[in-house]
Amino acid sequence: MSPPLLSSLSSQLPSSLNTAAMPSAAALPAPMWRRKLRRFLGHHGLTLGVVVLVLIILTALFAPWLAPHDPYSQDVTQRLIPPVWHANGSWLHALGTDKLGRDYLSRLIFGARVSLLIGFSAALISGLIGTTLGVLAGYFGGRVDAVISYIITTRLAMPVVLVALAMASLVGGSLKVVIVLLGLLLWDRFAVVTRSATQQLRNAEFIASAQVLGASTPYILLREILPNIMSALIVVATLEMAHAILLEATLSFLGLGVQPPTPSWGLMVAEGKAYMFFQPWVILIPGIALILLVLAINLVGDDLRDMNAPDGRN
Repeated sequence: MSPPLLSSLSSQLPSSLNTAAMPSAAALPAPMWRRKLRRFLGHHGLTLGVVVLVLIILTALFAPWLAPHDPYSQDVTQRLIPPVWHANGSWLHALGTDKLGRDYLSRLIFGARVSLLIGFSAALISGLIGTTLGVLAGYFGGRVDAVISYIITTRLAMPVVLVALAMASLVGGSLKVVIVLLGLLLWDRFAVVTRSATQQLRNAEFIASAQVLGASTPYILLREILPNIMSALIVVATLEMAHAILLEATLSFLGLGVQPPTPSWGLMVAEGKAYMFFQPWVILIPGIALILLVLAINLVGDDLRDMNAPDGRN
């Protein structure tokens, strides 16, 4: 091989190696926030559910500024005014009025506060109870697991609606009673999920390492196990929120939940059932609001479950 050829090869070799060793800009991985955003937008149900849920939450937070009228103000001379899309409707009451002349749009806006408050509060109370029992049963096993499993089985044997109706009729219906009652009845799913997840984690290597290093049991439960099952807890919390909202609407419809004149979507349906054949909008409007809220929460919960699925579905 001639010297000029060798010199040309030697001059080209380092540059080619450097070019091959240097990744192109297109081959660089995308930032973490961009990948999470792309994955989030890829779940159309999750995106839709989050948008609807955020709109309802903002409506509830800014209800005093968004409501055109006082939701408690009564004017019998303005009773059962139809919505604006009816021939006799008026923009003064865009969604009409109820049987006592109260503005329906204002009561609908303030009713979002009641539904969200009950959903969040009941899910929080039941989550604390169920997560505590499930983590203890899954981590310690043995007799602790047997006792807690018996408690879970006993709770699952009781129909939630019948127990809620019986307790509400004995204690009396009110907003606080409904929150506490639902929180004490909806913890079983939290317990079952956290028990199973903790049983899978208690023999993991990082748990054994923490035990070898002398970490206390509360530290392991709170700092090692609980963060690793948080994604499953979020999914269960969304499902229980929707469940609590529907149960509150059921109790209010039967007169055992939120009491008048507090604006509640279930109570609005109950108050309008006598006029459903002549003014069907009095039950359709709060009914549609309930459907949208529960559907949004379920969409968020289902897609969060799919995003955290073991098979890595996107």
